[in-house]
Amino acid sequence: MKSSMEGWGSGLLGVVIFSGSLPATRVAVADFPPLFLTSARAVVAALLGAALLLALRQARPARGDLPSLAIVAGGCVVGFPLLTALALQHITSARSIVFIGLLPLATALFGVLRGGERPRPLFWLFSGAGSAAVVGFALVHGGGASLAGDLLMVAAIVVCGLAYAEGARLSRTLGGWQVISWALILSLPPMALVALLTLPGEWLGIAGASWAGLAYVSVFSMLVGFVFWYRGLARGGIAAVGQLQLLQPFFGLLLAAGLLGEAVSGMMVVTTLAVVLCVAGARRFAR
Repeated sequence: MKSSMEGWGSGLLGVVIFSGSLPATRVAVADFPPLFLTSARAVVAALLGAALLLALRQARPARGDLPSLAIVAGGCVVGFPLLTALALQHITSARSIVFIGLLPLATALFGVLRGGERPRPLFWLFSGAGSAAVVGFALVHGGGASLAGDLLMVAAIVVCGLAYAEGARLSRTLGGWQVISWALILSLPPMALVALLTLPGEWLGIAGASWAGLAYVSVFSMLVGFVFWYRGLARGGIAAVGQLQLLQPFFGLLLAAGLLGEAVSGMMVVTTLAVVLCVAGARRFAR
């Protein structure tokens, strides 16, 4: 029970950190090309992860862990950041909520396929209802539809759900922060090369907000958030804790309200309460 509660607490903190990712990416791609943004954030986070591994004298992962680390790197380090950066050139961050609402279902499905979890039937009912609530809210308030952007977001959700489940499975033996750190190091050589090849031609015109967006996604979205997220998934269950992602869009909107002065509608409050109930129901029937 204690392990489960710790997992939910860690997972919730991870979700709060991730909530700023898409808005920060949206700001950053105004001045940084998507390929540079994706590679630069990976390089910065990899250097920080390497420093942690060296400082704490962590053992190298076993050879058998490398395929799983490659999946995590492909999904979390390269796939999701690149696909969302490309998508956000076509759609708004609000529109992306439509697809973030499907991420808990994708994570749960891969948790069954890769993690060996077997949630009860009522879990899928609550999970589906929560996803429907988020998607419905986003369809009403998101706007900005684009076929290219939507398809890119669908691909991002698939690769991210797989990487979340695979990383959580590996975290049970390797440790949460170690998994993302080793995955980042595995991706460092190609990401460093891409970063060098896609350097912006002009630096003086890059706005401070874009630099701040790059810093946030490099440090928090790419490393710190995963420390708590993978720990939460490993301790509390992939399918169960993964449902906390349903709250991510609303945390993001609350951040926008607090930092940017955007209004919080009554529908947002009602939908958030409905999502909280769905998360609670999914947690109860996850095992």
